[in-house]
Amino acid sequence: MTIRGIGIDVVDLVRFEEALDRTPGLRTRLFTENERGLPHASLAARFAAKEALAKALGVPAGLQWQDAEVQKDSSGRPFFAVSGSVAAAVGESKIHLTLSHDGGIASAFVLLEEG
Repeated sequence: MTIRGIGIDVVDLVRFEEALDRTPGLRTRLFTENERGLPHASLAARFAAKEALAKALGVPAGLQWQDAEVQKDSSGRPFFAVSGSVAAAVGESKIHLTLSHDGGIASAFVLLEEG
């Protein structure tokens, strides 16, 4: 396996919830329609995942938040469904993703494997 990039991010749950309450348009800008109705902790983990993915990609210009949607497979494992700007940046690479939220923080780790 050849690693193309790694990224990690953590989000303070209270601060994230306050930001969503203060700026209602933030939810629409950051999340897809399928993600928006999730609980705050799940949204925070998804935000951390998108940040971690951007870091693993080297933070290329032009990434659109809604071009990366965190979904779960039948066993509950999270994965990214990518389109548009994110799909172009990821190319043939495989994305490995893990999420967690506990103790007042949400975290995500992304590993990009060359395709």
